[in-house]
Amino acid sequence: MVAAASLAPAPGVAQVIPAPAPAAPPVTTITEPKLALPPATSADPALPSVPAPNPAPGPADDAHKTPNLHLSRLQTPDLSLLYFDPGQTYLTPYVARAFENAFAYHRKRFGWTPWDRTTVLLKDFSDYGNAAARSSPNNAILLDVAPLAQTYETFSPGERFYTLNNHELTHVATMDVWDAHDAGWRRFLHGKPMPVAEHPETIFYNYMATPRVNVPRWYLEGSAVFMETWMAGGLGRGQGGYDEMVFRAKVRDQVPLFSPLKLESEGTAIDFQVGVNDYLYGTRFMSWLALTYSPDKAVQWWRRDQGSAGYYATQFRHVFGKSLDDAWHDWTAWEQGFQAKNLAALARYPLTPVTHLVPHGLGSISRTFYDPKTNSLIGAFRYPGVLPHVGVLSLTTGRIRRLADIKGAMLYNVTSLAYDPDAREAYYTEDNYALRDIVAINIDTGRRRTLLRDARIGDLVVDPKDKAIWGIRHENGFSTLVRIPRPYAGYNQVHTFDFGTTPFDLDVSPDGSMIAASVGEIDGAQTVRVWRTEGLTPGTPLSEAAHLALAPSTPEGFVFAPDGKSMYGTAYYTGVSNVYRFDIASGQATAVSNASTGFFHPLPQADGSLIVDEFAGDGFTPSRIMPVARDNLGTIAFLGTQVERAHPELKDWGAGSPARVPLDAMITARDHYVPTKEMHLDAAYPVIEGYKGNVAVGYHVTLEDPLQFHQLQATVSVSPLGSLPTGERFHVDLRYKTLEWDLRYWHNSADFYDLFGPVERSRKGDAVIVGYKKAKIYDPPRQLDVFGQAAVYTGLDRLPDAQNIRSGFGTLVTGELGAKYSNASSSLGAIDHEKGVGWNAIVDGSYAQGDFFPDFHAGGQIGRPLPLHNASLWLYADAGIASGDRTNPLGSFYFGSFRNNYVDDRSVKRYRELESFPGFDIDEIAARRFAKATGELNLPPIRFAEVGTPSFFLASVRPALFAGVLATEQASGAHPIYADIGGQIDLNFTVALRLPMVLSAGIAGGFRDGAYRRTELMISLKIL
Repeated sequence: MVAAASLAPAPGVAQVIPAPAPAAPPVTTITEPKLALPPATSADPALPSVPAPNPAPGPADDAHKTPNLHLSRLQTPDLSLLYFDPGQTYLTPYVARAFENAFAYHRKRFGWTPWDRTTVLLKDFSDYGNAAARSSPNNAILLDVAPLAQTYETFSPGERFYTLNNHELTHVATMDVWDAHDAGWRRFLHGKPMPVAEHPETIFYNYMATPRVNVPRWYLEGSAVFMETWMAGGLGRGQGGYDEMVFRAKVRDQVPLFSPLKLESEGTAIDFQVGVNDYLYGTRFMSWLALTYSPDKAVQWWRRDQGSAGYYATQFRHVFGKSLDDAWHDWTAWEQGFQAKNLAALARYPLTPVTHLVPHGLGSISRTFYDPKTNSLIGAFRYPGVLPHVGVLSLTTGRIRRLADIKGAMLYNVTSLAYDPDAREAYYTEDNYALRDIVAINIDTGRRRTLLRDARIGDLVVDPKDKAIWGIRHENGFSTLVRIPRPYAGYNQVHTFDFGTTPFDLDVSPDGSMIAASVGEIDGAQTVRVWRTEGLTPGTPLSEAAHLALAPSTPEGFVFAPDGKSMYGTAYYTGVSNVYRFDIASGQATAVSNASTGFFHPLPQADGSLIVDEFAGDGFTPSRIMPVARDNLGTIAFLGTQVERAHPELKDWGAGSPARVPLDAMITARDHYVPTKEMHLDAAYPVIEGYKGNVAVGYHVTLEDPLQFHQLQATVSVSPLGSLPTGERFHVDLRYKTLEWDLRYWHNSADFYDLFGPVERSRKGDAVIVGYKKAKIYDPPRQLDVFGQAAVYTGLDRLPDAQNIRSGFGTLVTGELGAKYSNASSSLGAIDHEKGVGWNAIVDGSYAQGDFFPDFHAGGQIGRPLPLHNASLWLYADAGIASGDRTNPLGSFYFGSFRNNYVDDRSVKRYRELESFPGFDIDEIAARRFAKATGELNLPPIRFAEVGTPSFFLASVRPALFAGVLATEQASGAHPIYADIGGQIDLNFTVALRLPMVLSAGIAGGFRDGAYRRTELMISLKIL
C-alpha cells in the first residue's frame, strides 16, 4: 500500500478565527461570499517571485495604478493598516489580528523593539497574491489580497494572510533589529536612511544604521521561511515536497550545488528559477543549521543582541564557531548524502521507466496539449536565453517552433493555456502578475488576437461540446468560476466561492458534462472536485459528482481521460510527486508511477501512455511514461521532519490563532490616510557635493509620509575652499515631490557627481522648476508617460542643458511638453532588453531677452533578439528642428561625447541618448536641424560564478558595439555629417551584498564628413 510521509503539524493552532462578513464582489452570482477563517495553519511565505525585502518596491511604486489615493486606515500602537474602502474593508479585522499575532511573537522571539510603527498596505493590483517588506527608511509591508498560486506546492495551502504576516514580519524584525551601536547611528542620522543614488554616502549610512539589511537575500528568505513554517505548526516550505525534489534532482543528475557566492552571482540570474533559488537554498541551509546546532542557535544568529556583530558573516562565526563558507560546505556535503539515501529508498521499488522527449530540460512549462496532426506538443515555455513564448514542440525533432512571446509570463506555469483542436487555436493569458488578458493564437499561422483585456481570468479550459472557455476569475480576494461563450467577447460569472476557497487547474470532460478543479480551502485542506455542468448557470448551486483528497498533499493538474470516466493528476502524497488515476464513479485513486524526482502535467495518450513533465536538474523535461498501478511506493525523509524529531521544542513554536488578539481594545483610530499630515523627518545626514571643480560640504534632510507619496527634500552645502566668488560658495536645493508633481528650487546648484566630471550638472544662479509626469498607459512592460516642465532661471552663466555654452541671459524661461512610450522585454539571463519598441516626442520653448525659441524633436527605437542567447540588435533614431534667432545659442541643439562621468548615477549606455555622440567633445556639435541614427549590437554577457566575495563580487561582463550617423544643418548654413563607431564593455558587480554597480569602459572614433577627427576613451562607475 502507499505510505504517506510524516508531515503532520504540531498542535497549538486555534480552530476559529472570527471576522465580519465581507461585502460581495461585483459579480453576477447568487452565492453570498462568506468569511469563515478556521485554523491558520498555512505554510509557505510568498510567491517565489516576491521582490527582495529591502529595498522593496514601495507603495508609491503601485500608486500610479490607482485612480486616486483615498486610502482608509486602521491604527494600533504598532500598526498602520491602509486599505481601499469599501472593497477591502471586510478583510481589515482579520488582517490586523494576523499582524498583531505575528508581531507579538516576533518581538519575543527576536528580542526586538521596533524602531518605528509598521505600515501595511492592502492592494488588489494583481491576479495572484504576493508580498514585500522593508525596514528602511521605515518598517512597511505590502500585501496583495489575491489568492497565491499553489503550483507544485511552491506555496503551501492555508489562510494566506496568516502566513504572509508571519513571513513578512520576520523580514521586518530581522532587518530592523538593533543594538546600542545601531541606535546611536539611527539617532545621529535621524532615521534609517536607505541607499539613494543622489547621495551615495547613504550606502555607508544604511549599513551603520541597519547592518542586518545588508545581508544576502538567501539569509532573509531562509530565515523567514523557517520561521513561518514552525509558527504554523510545521506546515511550510521547511517541510515542502517541492524543495526536497529540487535538491534530490540535483543530486540525481549530478548538478553541483551553488556556493553562497555563486548563488547570488549566477544562480539567481541564469537559472530558470532565478530568485526562487534564494528561498530554496536559504531555507535548506537554515534547516540544516537548526538540525545540526539547534533552532535557538539559528535565531541567535538572526538576533541583534548587545555584543553581537553587525555583519552577518562575522556574527555567524561568533555563534557557530566556524566560517559561513565552511558551514555551507558542510551542509552541501550532508545534502549529497541525505538525498542519495532518499534516492536509494525510492529505488527499492521499481522506478517508472522514463523516455525524455527532448535532450534537456526546458525550464518552466505550462500545461501542454498533444496535436496528432503534427506529432507535437502545444504549450508555453520559459527557459534562459529565450523570451517566454507559446510554441509547438515537435516530438519528432525535439525542436520548438515559437508562435508568440508572452507578455508577463509566470515563473512556473508560464501562462494559463487552453486549446481547441477543431479551431486549431490556443488561448492563453498575458499580464499574469497584473490583471490578466486573454489572447487567442492560431497554431498553424501564428495569427494572434486579444479577446479580453484586464479580464482577470485564468485556469482556462475549452469545453469540447460547445467551445465555451471556462476559467477562474480573481478579484478583491475572491475566486469566481466564469464561462466565456463564443465568440469570446464577454463572460458570465457562474459561481463565486467563499473567501479562502481557491479553485485552480480546471478541466472539462470530453463530453462537456463535468468540470473539475483542484480546490484549496481556508483550513489548508486540498481536494479535487468534479461538478456536473448540466444546468450550471448563474444562480444555481454547484452539483458535485465526485471529489478526491490525498492529504496532506495538494492534488493538482488533474485532467480527464479520453473516456471521461477517470482523471489523471499528481500529488506529493508520499513526499514525491507521482501520477494518480482517479476513478470518478468509485472516488478511489490509484498510484500509477514511481518517480525518483517528480512527474507533473500528465497528458493521456491514445496508446495508453502518459506524457508528463519530469523535474530534472535543469528544469522540467517533457517525457513519456506508461502508467502502471502501484500497490507500494517508496517514501522519502524530509529534512524538516528530521529537524523536528531532533529538536522537539519546535512543537512549541506555533504562533497560535489570531482569534485571541483583542483587536477592538487595541485600535486607536479608524480614519483616512492623508499623506501631507503623515509627513515626518525620515533622515538627516551630512553630504558631499561638487561645484565647478570645488568640494562642498553640507547637510541633507528628507521628510516624507510612510508610503512615500509626498516627499520634501532639502540639501544645503558650502564650498569653503577654492577661488570661488563669495556669492557662489553657498548652495541650496529644495524639492517637493508627489506622485505626479515635482517642485524644485535651487541656488547655485551643486551635485555629488560633479566631483568626478567631465559632465557638469552644477549651475550658478537660481531656478524655480515645476514638473509633471503621469502614466497614461501602465501595462508593464508597455508604458506611455506624458510630462511637462516649466522653469525660470536667473543668473545663469551656462545653459541649463549645455554646460559648455555660455548663457549671457539675466532671466531665462523654459517649458516643455512631451510623451514617451516604451515596450521592451528580455529573457532569463539577459542584462539588456532584447526586444521592443519605443518612441518619444517633445516640444520645447525658451524665452529670453524678448525672443522666443521653440523647437521640436522626436525619436524612436526598435530592437530584436538574435539567435545567440541574450544577444540583440537595436536601432535608435532621432530628429529635430529648432527655430528663432540663428545666432542665439538658444536656437540650436547640442551633441557630443559619451557623457558619462567617471562616477555617475545615470544610465550606463548614455551613447544611446539624444545629446550623446561619442568621438566628439561635450556640446561640440551644434545643429539647427538634425537627423541621428545609432545602431547597437549587444553581445551575450559573460557570466562569472566565483569572482570576489559575497559582499563584493563581479557578476558579468557585457560587451556592445555601436555606430552612429548625425546629419546636421548648422546656424552658418553648413550641412556637415558626423559619424562615430565604437564599443563599450560593462562590468556588472555587486557591493554591500545586494547593491548593483557597473564599471564601464568605452572607446569611440569620431568622423566629420568622412574625415577622422579624434578617438574618445571613457571610464565610468555607475552607482546603484
